[in-house]
Amino acid sequence: MTKKLSLPVLAIATTCFALHAGAAAAPAATITNAAQPKLVVVLVVDGLPNEQVQRYRDQFGEGGFRRLLDQGASFSNAHQAHGVTVTAIGHSAVLTGAYPYVHGIIGNNWIDPVTKKSVYCTEDTNYTYIGEHTDPSDGTAPTKLRVDTLGDQLRYATGERSKVVAVSGKDRGAILLAGKTGTAYMYMEQTGNFASSTFYMKSHPAWVQAYQATKPQDRYYGKAWAPLLPDAAYAGDASEELTPAKPGGHNRLPYTYYSESGQIDAGYYNNLKTGPFLDQLTLDFARAAIEGENLGRNPAGVPDLLGVSLSAHDYVNHAFGPESKLSHDHLQRVDRMLAQFFTYLDKRVGMDNVLVVLTADHGFANTAEFSQSRHLDAQRIKGDQMMKDLGQHLSDKFGGAKLLTAWSLPNIHLDYAQIDKSGLRREDVEKAAAQYLLAQKGIADVFTRTQFESGAVQGTRIATLMRRAWNREASGDLMVITKPYWYFGYGDTGTTHGSPYAYDTNVPLLIMGKRWIKPGHYGQYAEVVDIAPTLANILRVRPPAGAEGRVLTETLR
Repeated sequence: MTKKLSLPVLAIATTCFALHAGAAAAPAATITNAAQPKLVVVLVVDGLPNEQVQRYRDQFGEGGFRRLLDQGASFSNAHQAHGVTVTAIGHSAVLTGAYPYVHGIIGNNWIDPVTKKSVYCTEDTNYTYIGEHTDPSDGTAPTKLRVDTLGDQLRYATGERSKVVAVSGKDRGAILLAGKTGTAYMYMEQTGNFASSTFYMKSHPAWVQAYQATKPQDRYYGKAWAPLLPDAAYAGDASEELTPAKPGGHNRLPYTYYSESGQIDAGYYNNLKTGPFLDQLTLDFARAAIEGENLGRNPAGVPDLLGVSLSAHDYVNHAFGPESKLSHDHLQRVDRMLAQFFTYLDKRVGMDNVLVVLTADHGFANTAEFSQSRHLDAQRIKGDQMMKDLGQHLSDKFGGAKLLTAWSLPNIHLDYAQIDKSGLRREDVEKAAAQYLLAQKGIADVFTRTQFESGAVQGTRIATLMRRAWNREASGDLMVITKPYWYFGYGDTGTTHGSPYAYDTNVPLLIMGKRWIKPGHYGQYAEVVDIAPTLANILRVRPPAGAEGRVLTETLR
């Protein structure tokens, strides 16, 4: 909540800003020297709970996660510290250092409060994918991100000479890491290419065109994802009997990639998303970007930044659960891929010149079936049916008017114009809606717009996280929180994320760079929003405008 500053405080703030602005306005040469990294690599493993890193760490090879854990700083109590833990919000936090109430990305999708239509976090119909089919709702630009990123500040500080490139299997994973002035490349599920959009450039550079021409995505057709480790290594995973086998083995290993048509087509490229080959393609394209853009060897002598978001673990966990053999094996494969990537960086740039950060955008709930097998109260909630019932309840209670207009859970929108026209008090309708929802199975709490705006949402950690997740202009009029291990979902398989509970918020935070970082295991509380201020401190650039995290000084040499 905004507080009114006294004149003395304003004077101090103005003085501090003037000093900071003066430092930022200094010539680029004064902030670049041998002590800076030549390349900062920010890795986001989509949908990776920290508990998986800890649970499977003894099985990792020498050069991937274990290298980060042994040679870097690792935080066991790091969190995506906002209450709606989804991909877009989590990726936004990494390099803005901001929470949703500031950066404006309140979900992957949300309801526009004016039109009451669903919008996608990175959609912008002013731009299209380069050389690829583009639907109106496709992610093409960071327009809806209301603040800048570390990469934007790095480019500002170096007179636009630093290069900032982000690569991901998801458009939102690349775009929200690239920021306003970087360049994003994302996987095209209809062609298997990595492509950018016209927000960033009119046409691809030659290195991208040359890479696309080799069609590396086609080499996995008919290939199987088979277990990497001996059978005994998976003994502690959830019983496969919890979920019936699907025809074609699509929830069992080995898992073969093909298309129903028998041809290499969009069906095959879409199937590639669930499993290790998408991540391998992402890292292969990242290597091509390093060489094509000469990242880490900037002729201006300034640092470059590479963001890589590995999307497949999220798809695997959604489909099979983080307790599954498939998720376990997939993480082991990611580990080996990272080892190969670090070896490449060592040869290409020299790891003494590279600073690496690895984190995740969110964790994951276990599948309801697995939680139930452990005697936990867990179920899926049919959210659309609950909302329809809520709408009918409000209509019956308040004279037949339609007062519920739209929802994109956990956000719910009321029709304040109709409420006012009917002579009702907004707070009364909010309370009636909240009381109805609290009586439903699986609902733990509900916060209303009146509570948020009056500052009444406080006193608990969950309240703090939900307050950070609520944006006054973009969010709904109610926010609903499920009970632990309950989640909104359809069907009778798979799982999801999005809650303020630790299984969704606790993510890995690993930082490696021997010239800047003290190795060790850190038990201090940390947040993903701490990454941007910490990197800004090392790079000696201004933190992003919305950054609220702290510098992780305990890790710095």
